[in-house]
Amino acid sequence: MTEFTPLTSLSSALADVVARTAPSVVSVHSHRSRSTGFVWKPGLIVTADEALADEGEVQIVVADGSTAAATIVGRDHTTDIALLRADINIAPVKLATTVPALGTLSVVVASSRDAPSAALAMVSISGKGWRSLRGGEIDARVELDVRLRPNQEGGLALDASGEAFGMTVLGPRRVLVIPTATIERVAAQLETRGRIARGYLGLGLQPLRLDDGIGAMVMNVDKAGPAAAAGIRQGDVIVAVNDQKLSGVRALLRTLGPASVGQVVDVAVRRGGEPVSFKVTIGERPEA
Repeated sequence: MTEFTPLTSLSSALADVVARTAPSVVSVHSHRSRSTGFVWKPGLIVTADEALADEGEVQIVVADGSTAAATIVGRDHTTDIALLRADINIAPVKLATTVPALGTLSVVVASSRDAPSAALAMVSISGKGWRSLRGGEIDARVELDVRLRPNQEGGLALDASGEAFGMTVLGPRRVLVIPTATIERVAAQLETRGRIARGYLGLGLQPLRLDDGIGAMVMNVDKAGPAAAAGIRQGDVIVAVNDQKLSGVRALLRTLGPASVGQVVDVAVRRGGEPVSFKVTIGERPEA
């Protein structure tokens, strides 16, 4: 007769949590790459963009071993979210908008070698939103104390009640969670538009060290772009935007996220050593 202890109860509860979620998790095969994805909406699968090959066919393997061809609906490298479409009849997972507290337990449900896998983790960091190195807005910073294989990237992170609160991705020396709020926002845009709108100035910039700080020299100008329409020319040196001194070209480009499109910014430049100011309406980056 089995003796029920707090540990056996915990073990049974964890197994139940995994069993409820595993059917919505799939394996994603792309060119020389294996990763995990989950059914977000009927026929639509979210996976980690970084783990998805840049070219070649994509195939989905579901928990029962059956396969289906998939097409890429859209991908956003700044938030590490890609959206696929496949003809599969699998119930979507329900994503919770809660952000787990520091120190709580989490279960990662993923796919490994085309079979469901599970890992027990602890939430090691739980904090406010942040901006990725590629300029993506991530709505909460959640890190897990767990080791995952590359083919488990794109799996689901569940809280102790079994609710999925985000997608696991592999960061430098740590496992990050892309939270539900980010997934819902980005995947919805990918579904409707196939891409994420990004801000566009229409300038090619080169960092320039000045006596009193850092500038960005305008090396080329898109004649049909917003900066050209405002009057900025090749050879101008940008020194500030909205009265904030420039800290670097990359920092400036990272501000050109989806929310920046349509905003009017004050751009301070030096032209022939003389200060000049322009009002630029940020445009949307062309697909090309």
